[in-house]
Amino acid sequence: MLLGPVFQRELVLAPRRPKLFLARTVYVIVLLILMCTAWLVVAGTQIIRNVGDMARFGAVLFQILAPLQLAVVIFGSAMISASAVAQEKDRRTLILLLMTRMTNAELVLGKLFAGLLSIFAMLVAALPVFMMIPLFGGVSFSQVFQAFLVTGAAALAAGSLGSTLALWREKTFQTLAMTTLALVAWVAVWEALHLLAADRQLALWPIERWATTLSPYAAIMATTRPSFSAEAGQFWAGGGFSLFALTAALALNLWAIVRVRVWNPSRELRLVAPEGEEAKSIWGVERELAESGAAPSAGTGEAAEAARSEHVDARVRISSARTREVWDNPILWREVCTWAYGRKVLIIRVGYLFLFAMAAAGLYQLLGATPAGTRTESLIPAAAIPLAPFCLISLVLVNALAVTSITNERDGQALDLLLVTDLSPREFIFGKLGGVFWVTKEMVLLPMLLAGYLWWHGDLTGENLIFAVCALAVLYVFVNMLGVHCGMNYANSRTAIGVSLGVVFLLFLGVVTCMLIMILFGGSFQTQLTPFLAFILGGSLGLYVTLGYRNPSPAIQVASLLLPLATFYCITSYLLQHFLAVFLVTVLTYGFTTAAMLMPAIYEFDIAMGRSKMQGEE
Repeated sequence: MLLGPVFQRELVLAPRRPKLFLARTVYVIVLLILMCTAWLVVAGTQIIRNVGDMARFGAVLFQILAPLQLAVVIFGSAMISASAVAQEKDRRTLILLLMTRMTNAELVLGKLFAGLLSIFAMLVAALPVFMMIPLFGGVSFSQVFQAFLVTGAAALAAGSLGSTLALWREKTFQTLAMTTLALVAWVAVWEALHLLAADRQLALWPIERWATTLSPYAAIMATTRPSFSAEAGQFWAGGGFSLFALTAALALNLWAIVRVRVWNPSRELRLVAPEGEEAKSIWGVERELAESGAAPSAGTGEAAEAARSEHVDARVRISSARTREVWDNPILWREVCTWAYGRKVLIIRVGYLFLFAMAAAGLYQLLGATPAGTRTESLIPAAAIPLAPFCLISLVLVNALAVTSITNERDGQALDLLLVTDLSPREFIFGKLGGVFWVTKEMVLLPMLLAGYLWWHGDLTGENLIFAVCALAVLYVFVNMLGVHCGMNYANSRTAIGVSLGVVFLLFLGVVTCMLIMILFGGSFQTQLTPFLAFILGGSLGLYVTLGYRNPSPAIQVASLLLPLATFYCITSYLLQHFLAVFLVTVLTYGFTTAAMLMPAIYEFDIAMGRSKMQGEE
């Protein structure tokens, strides 16, 4: 059986699901719309006189679509693979898989390639679209082949990383956060070295060649250069990185295969054993008692109670000699006063602080050497190069914790118990929102601290500092509520996580792609706005389907229509230095969208949770 029964089942069932065909169809349509939009921009703002103009269009189009596909594929493969394993853990079904006759290799590789099946289907569907680009000129077919080789290898490495971390860590948020931070660090470290020491040697190779071999972004950018096919280093752009990515994927999967039964079941399902004795799980003790026919003894009960006391929910930050005092809102108390998401959240904070140090060093390197008044700014301000990706990662992490705070309760069958208590919807929602902000307080405050550094250095006025901090606060509330909204609306954890993170990632990535088309092809913003309306309207439709299709409301419809257009307008106004307009539009549109998701969650709680539909079916 090919790669074991897990992959065989997915291979048989995937063609029966409409979402597989829908996903690759939408992906191809988006690529075609971007291609047509770019052509309309060129035809509407420039005169095509000769073959050279067509070749330039093909080269620039390839430089936009290839990195965009790489970003989508890496993010999608990592999140899909991680959430597929995390869902098995949350539902306690991974233990059942470990009790079958499947080998470790069949389990690990089966879950990995079952998750990557849809990603590789999208790549195969997009290949004919990319094969059209060489017909414009400026790009060779070998460049397209090298770009897909880099993208496929990066997808396999990212998926292996997400799957391995999911098998290792117990909490879903830990898995998603560690995967995100590892992917960002993978690219950021080599880009920083390439920026600071591109001409220096490191172990007989220049830094640039090391970056091209080890960084997916550097490799894909090397394949998109117009002179790529004539360079002697062609192998190192495509084949060199692909060899490294395949080696990394092999090492990660071998580690997961060897350790999967050591990591699982987790420590919190095992009893604390005396020295010299092997620890047993609670299930193992119950099975031995059932086989022997003996009644449970007092010692067995004490051991089981000791095992339950090791659970993260039982660990509080107050002295064990004192009685725990629960707040009026027990949801908020649990999120703040217990390790609800595991102690390994500290590792995530350390990794985030590392990225913060890199972003701060990048700002100092770009801004510290030249005074603000004498520096010549390009169309994209220098401060946005390290600051914008760092803020996006912060938004993704806050959103990941928000959505998993709901899905973990649902998969652990604790949500139904909470709903039959005397907790009010307001206590539940605001408790979750407040708990997310408490756990991710570093992700919220550190980007604002960098904005304060820009003000102190003179690159930001006091008024613009207030605008930036307030706009960031509104965006953090939006992504927090978006995660809670998706977790409540979607019963399937993988779907909820995918929709929530996908909205945050693709909303900003899609708008930035439009901006790159405008910048690289040149021309006036006013004349280029019309070709983007179809793309923006398509994004609005997709946003409405993901956010309001299950529980439609007029407010969600209006918010879905305005949000992509408002984001596009904000980025355009930022490049034109209309900061007051950026602040007002951001606060109004994202604040309205947050309210559109918050009000039904508080006042129409049963409808927001989908309980009314389930009761009707029963």
